[in-house]
Amino acid sequence: MIVAANKRAARTLDQQVQYYYPNKMARIFLIAMEEITGQHGVNAILNLAQLTHLVNNYPPNNLGRDFTFAELSKILQTIEDMYGVRGGRGLALRAGRETWKYALKEFMPVLGIADLAVRRLPLGIKLKIGLDVFAQTFNKFSDQKVRLGEDERGYLWQIERCPMCWQRTSEQPCCHLAVGLLEQSLDWVSRGRRFRVREESCIAKGDDSCTIVISKKPAA
Repeated sequence: MIVAANKRAARTLDQQVQYYYPNKMARIFLIAMEEITGQHGVNAILNLAQLTHLVNNYPPNNLGRDFTFAELSKILQTIEDMYGVRGGRGLALRAGRETWKYALKEFMPVLGIADLAVRRLPLGIKLKIGLDVFAQTFNKFSDQKVRLGEDERGYLWQIERCPMCWQRTSEQPCCHLAVGLLEQSLDWVSRGRRFRVREESCIAKGDDSCTIVISKKPAA
């Protein structure tokens, strides 16, 4: 009980600190959203989220850390408020997939994995390399904290400081943007294979981390 109390106290303190994403990541996400909802749709979401300073004024294309976790969380919560839980989940998943397409182009020189998808390596090794590089990218360029693991369920993508559900409460896992992003990244690494990706725990539900489980074998 003492350990649990200490964890809750640490989490409460953590929630009072401001954390950031780099402008480039935020810009990519908003452009991906525009692909799905159109510019007017993005503007409506931003206005409802009370983020009017971002309307027609996306963050610059640089790695400066000026976009807060709270801003991303507000956008995702607003999407759910506007479209409902199911509709919001679908839109966030699509946004994650679209985000990967732009992120790959923007971050490929930084990631150093331009040829990973075509390397003659066993699929399992390519997946581990890809997940490790993706995690390092978030840990290096943002205040998001990702830890990788593995058990009988599959590969574990564990977000210990999550911007997607930052200061949110939910009865079910709600980090659908991350799920969509991982789905599309695995599709790229495996050259079109599909993997089961599901979020099994979420900080918004009161869990210790947002844990996304990735099956080790492709479904197709």
